[in-house]
Amino acid sequence: MSRKRFGFGIALVAASVALAGCQAAPGGTEPTDDAGCVRMVTNSGGLEDRSFNQSSWEGLQQAEAELGVDAEAIVSTGETDLAPNVEQAVDSGCELVVTVGWELADPTLAEAGANPDVSFAIVDESVDAENVKPVVFDTAQASYLAGYLAAGVTKSGVVATFGGGNQPPVTLFMDGFVDGVAKYNEVHGTAVRALGWDKAAQDGAFTGDFEDVNKGKTLTQGFIDQGADVILPVAGQVGEGAAAAALEHDGVSVIWVDSDGYDTLPAEFRPIVLTSVLKNTQDAMVQIVGDVQQGAFTNDPYVGTLENGGVEIAPYHELEALVSVDLDAEIEGLRQAIIAGDIVVESPSAP
Repeated sequence: MSRKRFGFGIALVAASVALAGCQAAPGGTEPTDDAGCVRMVTNSGGLEDRSFNQSSWEGLQQAEAELGVDAEAIVSTGETDLAPNVEQAVDSGCELVVTVGWELADPTLAEAGANPDVSFAIVDESVDAENVKPVVFDTAQASYLAGYLAAGVTKSGVVATFGGGNQPPVTLFMDGFVDGVAKYNEVHGTAVRALGWDKAAQDGAFTGDFEDVNKGKTLTQGFIDQGADVILPVAGQVGEGAAAAALEHDGVSVIWVDSDGYDTLPAEFRPIVLTSVLKNTQDAMVQIVGDVQQGAFTNDPYVGTLENGGVEIAPYHELEALVSVDLDAEIEGLRQAIIAGDIVVESPSAP
């Protein structure tokens, strides 16, 4: 089955956005119509992070178009912005406040406790409160497919992964990836090595942040020097450094995360994007906005899986020729086995 039929469309980032911490969103913060309003607070990675800030905002833009809700984003530029920005979002009077990432867990919990009549959703993190809905993704399932793919296309027998920080939303990708590599070795009797992550020890290679592209390039160059020719960076903008390093070496490719890197990275990187491990945050945002409008909001977590389309791997795009018909069929078989429960991708970071 061709990978061309899978993947999620990425909308252009537009509409009204507050571009600095604690800066009021253009047009004010009052609801504009009976459909209500929603305010989103980014983490310090910024709105156009080619990751879950961007995809969450795209989902709210979709809700704005489909459901008539007034959506605005408040962009955090540093750690000191986080709590004030969540407070600003609550003060807007909107029925729903969306926060993005683990950095916002504490401010979200604090404001949710102080404002029990406001509905909150937090993306990529779990917060236990009656009025907070976690939006999380079992990315290990899709990363398992990506790891199997990486092991199937490597010419050197070495692949690698690294993260921005040792946090569950990051290491969940890495767990699935190395398990997928191990599965390929089991099936084919090969010995492909996965550098950068020890699942048993839950420790590996990290840059320590999600913004410094140079750190990503340096770390990736080290992996390439050890023979790695497929790299999975789980580090937000830092991953662009991995793509830059790959571009300088023939035969090296990257697997992007969260969104389809072929669409969201600069066009120069398209020839080295093998696939991407996707989170369909967009559909989750539309669903939650609709639930709030209909009075059906609950704090039951939204968990994206292969079965419900919340996670997936993207098309192979320009590198499709690297993926044989047989390998593609094996990956499809693994997808169906995971959906059926015949294969359970385990991780201590699983939602």
